[in-house]
Amino acid sequence: MDTSTVVPFSAPIPPSLGRDGVVAAAAGSCAADVTARHAASASVSTSASLRRRAARQSAPSSAAERELARLHARVRELSAELVQAQEAACRHVARELHDGVGAELTATRFALASVETWLPADAPPQCAAALEVANRSLDAVCIASRQAVAELHAPSLDAGIVSALAQWTGDFATRTQLRTSFVCAADVRLTRLPADATLAVFRVAQEALNNIARHARAEAADVRLETSRRHLTLIVSDDGIGLTRNARTRLGHFGLSGMRARCAAFDGTLRIGSVRRSGGRRGESGNDMRGTTVYARFAWDAVLASAPDADRQALQS
Repeated sequence: MDTSTVVPFSAPIPPSLGRDGVVAAAAGSCAADVTARHAASASVSTSASLRRRAARQSAPSSAAERELARLHARVRELSAELVQAQEAACRHVARELHDGVGAELTATRFALASVETWLPADAPPQCAAALEVANRSLDAVCIASRQAVAELHAPSLDAGIVSALAQWTGDFATRTQLRTSFVCAADVRLTRLPADATLAVFRVAQEALNNIARHARAEAADVRLETSRRHLTLIVSDDGIGLTRNARTRLGHFGLSGMRARCAAFDGTLRIGSVRRSGGRRGESGNDMRGTTVYARFAWDAVLASAPDADRQALQS
């Protein structure tokens, strides 16, 4: 009977080995092969375990990212709804001022003219003086009413945001006698902004300039449009008294809330800061006057989402 042992060619037997040596060598070779197979199996098992662990760790992260994206989309949606409601309210108030208050002011003007006509020649001089005061007050109210209607009605934005802001800052300078400048980046995307984004940028600039006229006690105001790959930034600054304690308590009022909503509707932010200016005029507290700067940022991705298909490619370039 053949009692020889088959040995793999990969494990040659030295000539000095006898039969027992041949068996031992074969056994050693088989054991090494089994060990290698176990090691490979363990490696595969470890890799699978690592993959499962990575999948378990990435699943919550992916879910959190999806939830965060959903919340951001909801914020944009609610902000857009708030902006639409504000614009509807502005249009309603403008109509009421023009049709209702305007008509009453016109009737009052005719009534005062009639009184002046019917006033007898020997009427006390106080009557003519009172009529003159009434007419001056009526003129002031009419001017204020027309200005309010003009601000509530958005101007024609067909020519784009650059033209609209250039015209508005010029009118603002004439009305307030403040030194006002307007500078914009040489970016072709500014000429292709969709209508809702153009209106949002304009309204934020309008509110910021009106706040300067009402509260800043400034001598100059500057408006800038800056662009980067990801953001369009509106910067409105002045050289006034800065954010005093009373002004800080007004940061949540309707106008600023509307500015924040308009930025949030385009994944943007609103930031307001006050910077001390050395060598300036003296403020109420005796410190050097400080200017206020408004930074309104709008994300190009969100602006693109609202752009017509024909303009989207131009904005992405």
